[in-house]
Amino acid sequence: MKKKTLHDFNKMKSRGEKITWITAYDYPFAQAAEAAGIDMILVGDSGGMVQLGYETTNPVTMDEMITLSKAVRKGAPNTFIVGDMPQGSYEVSPEEAVRNALRFVKEAGCDAVKLEGGGRSCGAVNAINAAGILVIGHLGLTPQSTASFGGYRVQGKSVKSFLENLSDARLLEMDGACMILLEAMPEKPASYIAESCKIPILGIGAGKKVDGQLVIMHDLTGFYQSFRPWFAKCYIPEVLDNFKIYLNMRGDLKELGRKTRKDGIMKLVELAVKKYVAEVQDGLFPSIEYTYPIKKEIEDQITESYEKYKDAADSRAKWVLR
Repeated sequence: MKKKTLHDFNKMKSRGEKITWITAYDYPFAQAAEAAGIDMILVGDSGGMVQLGYETTNPVTMDEMITLSKAVRKGAPNTFIVGDMPQGSYEVSPEEAVRNALRFVKEAGCDAVKLEGGGRSCGAVNAINAAGILVIGHLGLTPQSTASFGGYRVQGKSVKSFLENLSDARLLEMDGACMILLEAMPEKPASYIAESCKIPILGIGAGKKVDGQLVIMHDLTGFYQSFRPWFAKCYIPEVLDNFKIYLNMRGDLKELGRKTRKDGIMKLVELAVKKYVAEVQDGLFPSIEYTYPIKKEIEDQITESYEKYKDAADSRAKWVLR
């Protein structure tokens, strides 16, 4: 499997092909994701919750993220891997942001880093980009700063919230972000942000009209018991029959296990991720039951505000060209 590059992802956006992204935090899950043909792996700070048992992502340290990222790189040597910058690793200064981003690249072999926030994070994004490191933005619901907007709340459900996220997306793009992740946002406002940006806009709980999808591995496999987001789908029940057929066709299961070790959870996870990849590529996921609803009158107001935004942008462009 050949590792995809940023050039590949930009071409996929231009062709309307969906990018598939999943989290992994260890060697075996990374192996399963790569075997399933995933485009990208995020070593998310969500690993602090699903892997390390923290109640939130806030306690996660850089050293913990580097350890998790090293394991994932070993498990998926031919996959584009993104290291998630934890809280406290990029806010203090642009220099500190670059130093920690370099750790992901040099110590863990990551291809890019991700950080949360819009305008407040542009200094870090610009500095990391200037250092020659690919950096991905994260807007919408940003878990590291949920206290600032009252907890885990859906974003983009008002004209004000939509325009703030649209403005932040454009700022991040101008400051060098190579992609942006939108989290927990209704489909229509998310699609407008994807339309307005030249870089790929990926979604986690942002509908299917963006340029690709991210899911948490432990949600997809039902491997986390504390809670499951509205937009998360467990694929294990959907691939159980395929797993049984696969085993039945292999004959001697003891021999299968000795030769390949693909007779248990690893193969089941691979099948589940493969199903997810196929559904994203075919436009089947996320379906409406995994998409946040929005009132029709609010959606119409957002559409009207976006049309005004486009008209203003066109006018500015024409003025510059004169």
